[in-house]
Amino acid sequence: MHVNTLILGAGAAGLHCAAHAGPRTLVVDHAKAPGEKIRISGGGRCNFTNLGASAANFISQNPHFAKSALARYTQWDFIELVDRHGIKWHEKTLGQLFCDDSAKDIIEMLRAQMDAAGAQLWLNTSIGDISHDGTDFVVALSRNGKVGTVKARSLVMATGGKSIPKMGATGLAYQIAEDFGLQVTDTRAALVPFTFSDEKFKPLAGTATPARVITQDGTAFDEALLFTHRGLSGPAVLQASSYWHDGEPITVNLIPEGGLAATLKQARKTDGRKAFTTVLSHQLPARLVDFLSTGTDLSGNIADWSDARIDGLCADLAAWSVKPSGTEGYRTAEVTLGGVDTNGLSSKTMEAKTVPNLYFIGEAVDVTGWLGGYNFQWAWSSAYAAGTAIAAKHIS
Repeated sequence: MHVNTLILGAGAAGLHCAAHAGPRTLVVDHAKAPGEKIRISGGGRCNFTNLGASAANFISQNPHFAKSALARYTQWDFIELVDRHGIKWHEKTLGQLFCDDSAKDIIEMLRAQMDAAGAQLWLNTSIGDISHDGTDFVVALSRNGKVGTVKARSLVMATGGKSIPKMGATGLAYQIAEDFGLQVTDTRAALVPFTFSDEKFKPLAGTATPARVITQDGTAFDEALLFTHRGLSGPAVLQASSYWHDGEPITVNLIPEGGLAATLKQARKTDGRKAFTTVLSHQLPARLVDFLSTGTDLSGNIADWSDARIDGLCADLAAWSVKPSGTEGYRTAEVTLGGVDTNGLSSKTMEAKTVPNLYFIGEAVDVTGWLGGYNFQWAWSSAYAAGTAIAAKHIS
């Protein structure tokens, strides 16, 4: 079989690219259904983009690489597409947009776009050897018990990263990049919970509180922190994990809004006979206060606490240093940090500079977004950049 464009991977980037890549486009995936990560994202409602998406929200060895694609296909372009298909959505917090009903609406929209473009989709298809015969890419595929080859003028790697291997994630894109002489940066799990070998936070499992989590390089995120049986999670932690390196401590500010010292000093006048822990439990989760009291002297009534003692405690709560032993790894990571080195790719088209007609898009590339719809926006933007570049070649 011969096609103009073969896209490996039927996730967000692959499906969106197929709608723009022009005639005779084929998308293949080993999964039973397309867009499985879309389906489970955002609690089943898909945080499909962010109103504030810009290159500043992405991590890469080249922080400027994402600018071109993000500027030419913006969050507003994808929102317009969503609106055109009648999908209702809402803003949750911090510019995060979710479907009102189901993430499946996004998958159905992408499939409709593919169908309108005449692209084919093969599921339950295993990928074998990939080579180039001097004119076309030659890809061995196994489908319905039959093994054959597909020749394609253009090959798009949209197979994602290593995150969530139980859904079939592999490092295939990295392997193919290296096979064709491209560099791959170091990869690791990102947007992932921290773990602690001593399970010190097990008594707090399920407790959430606002916090500021600060990594050693000074990067800070103000969102919810969640204690788990194995460690720390929640949006603030997931964000910080992308900037954390093994062996480093993190600083947790449990009073990110400030003002606790003044509140406690005022409480001496109105609730002086109450236990200090009782008053503090009105400001922090009671289970957290109990936990803190095992390592910090919180005894006495609030009236017995001096300004200096209150100030000292608040200073400790604002700069609580803990050292994770690791993370939950790719098993639960929402994304893979690192990937195909952007120095080897065109920022305008996602095409490999040294291998004509070979493209890398989405999570496979060393462009990693923050939590909150940014990684989906990178999928849409990079897919559009590659798809329209491919279509222009075929038309010409």
